[in-house]
Amino acid sequence: MTRNPHPAIVLVRPQLGENIGKTARAMLNFGLTDLRLVAPRDGWPNPSSGPAAAGADEVLQRARVYPTLAEAVADCPHVYATTVRKRGVSKPVLTPEEAAHAIHTEPGQSALVFGAERSGLDTDDVALARAIVTVPINPAFASLNLAQAVILCAYEWSKHQALAQPPATAALPPAPQDELEGMICQLEAMLDPRGYFFPHSRAVATRRALRTILTKPAWNHLEVRTLRGVLTTLARKPGPSE
Repeated sequence: MTRNPHPAIVLVRPQLGENIGKTARAMLNFGLTDLRLVAPRDGWPNPSSGPAAAGADEVLQRARVYPTLAEAVADCPHVYATTVRKRGVSKPVLTPEEAAHAIHTEPGQSALVFGAERSGLDTDDVALARAIVTVPINPAFASLNLAQAVILCAYEWSKHQALAQPPATAALPPAPQDELEGMICQLEAMLDPRGYFFPHSRAVATRRALRTILTKPAWNHLEVRTLRGVLTTLARKPGPSE
């Protein structure tokens, strides 16, 4: 059996076109495109889904509609029912992370099944699954938006994929010590005539504390130059218009 690491996302009796669109958006964010809809309440296609998809039109265009869950997952040897509770059905219970690992290692097509917005999956839906996926959640408010539930599972799945990462911005090296020393001396020269280092018995400790603060962040040369520009501006005498 050929391994297909890309799971199908199956929405059972989804109610709002907006939620189908948001689900498509969440899927495409993490490289998933196989969307299957079981008896959507308002039929399909749904004009409300497009704007909510925010550009994930290819997922909506490829979406397939089925009258029953059994038909939607007929080609899937691995079916995972997402639910906050077992609903009286004895099945292995996995976290999204554990399910993602299984999807990547088991041969054949997998499906992650999500229930309707208000009621979730019923007992017969869960009975079709091989395992249950449950997200650890606040028991006092165990309610996830449909697209939120999808994005949690899609994200865990994506961690096993080589998805593109935003390019890292190269950090500038720390400023040379002489530049940092110049900034500290400039600040001390501005503070001294204003009595900042008074009383004199505490001047050494105060200067040391100030130096410690200013040497902690590992300023780069642009940051040092910027701050020195600020200090120079503050040291000027106000002009007539100021």
